[in-house]
Amino acid sequence: MIDKQHLINRFISYVTVDTESDPESDTTPSSVKQWDLANALVDELKRIGMQEVTIDENAYIMATLPSNVTHEVPVIGFISHFDTSPDFTGANVSPQIIEDYDGNDIVLNREQNIVLSPDDFEDLLLYKGNTLITTDGTTLLGADDKAGIAEIISAMEYLIDHPEIKHGKIRIGFTPDEEIGRGAHKFDVEKFGADWAYTMDGSQIGELEYENFNAAGAVVTVKGKIVHPGYAKGKMINSMYIATDYINSLPRLETPEHTEDRQGFFHLHSINGEVDGTKLQYIIRDHNKLHFEARKEMMLKLAKDLNSQYEREAVSVEIKDQYFNMREKIEPVMHIVEIAEKAMKRAGIELIIKPIRGGTDGSQLSFMGLPCPNIFAGGHNFHGRYEYVPVESMLKAIEVIVNIAREVASQKE
Repeated sequence: MIDKQHLINRFISYVTVDTESDPESDTTPSSVKQWDLANALVDELKRIGMQEVTIDENAYIMATLPSNVTHEVPVIGFISHFDTSPDFTGANVSPQIIEDYDGNDIVLNREQNIVLSPDDFEDLLLYKGNTLITTDGTTLLGADDKAGIAEIISAMEYLIDHPEIKHGKIRIGFTPDEEIGRGAHKFDVEKFGADWAYTMDGSQIGELEYENFNAAGAVVTVKGKIVHPGYAKGKMINSMYIATDYINSLPRLETPEHTEDRQGFFHLHSINGEVDGTKLQYIIRDHNKLHFEARKEMMLKLAKDLNSQYEREAVSVEIKDQYFNMREKIEPVMHIVEIAEKAMKRAGIELIIKPIRGGTDGSQLSFMGLPCPNIFAGGHNFHGRYEYVPVESMLKAIEVIVNIAREVASQKE
């Protein structure tokens, strides 16, 4: 397959470009700096020999690998996103390469005593003997989802260099702003022209996913009243106390740190407060649609109850749906999941089929008419300083992409 060092160099060239998305922006892409990598990817796709390479005014990239068979074959796609999460800085990423990992602690940053340890992250022990790429402890890495981009481009390059491998027409797409829930908002499914696609946006090697959370974002605004504290009796209303009541009234054990598998949650990820006003930002997640709707209703009812208690319009809640569980769109076309299963087994990979505890462009794309299961990209501990990716997992992901292309072509011969 692709030369290991070539893959490492490609991946590092991506992660050292800052592409953090901005949830406060209303532009697409949400941050100007995403254009830096987007334009570089366009140049690279042309350089390796991809056809019909385009980038639109919103930085959505598409390209084609033409079919090399004479019979009719479904058009398939592979999709990844190039932005990184605003949850943790992606500026000045300085990757470290750990050859032949021995299963012990990895010192990410000696000066700040930041250590990546299997005592905390047991999955590390799965990769003894592998080459790991980690952070330096001060930034995220960006394997979510630049590993996916590196894998897709490497697989296309391999197929171009090996025309003896038969495949149909393949479309690839790279998107901005997935990390803030907008990655597929302006994706032109009709222009993409695939019968189905796969996002390369999963984590551990072997993951294959076709169900995800239903998701919404909620902004809770609390109004207070500021007066001089020396003369505040009967007059001051401290919005932060009301906000605390709101926070504590939601189920404390239904939060990310207390849930797993298909269990939903409320996640308070930002607080900005003063006496006069406080803003809480939540995400709401649940695999079950009925439970999802009940969570949204709970947040609205809690605001109503507090307003009744304080006898004023102190709390308002704005909820916006972000994406829905793609399972209902994938189940009618389960053969596309079965093709991915065969491709993984052919690569000697043990399958891990499970629900996504998060979102991916594939969930929105599936509802837009492009069924899109999700395949592992290999990284772990996304969105933080402990992120890492085994290079061998990335190489296996490339092999899976090639095997899918081969499998689709062979089914139609």
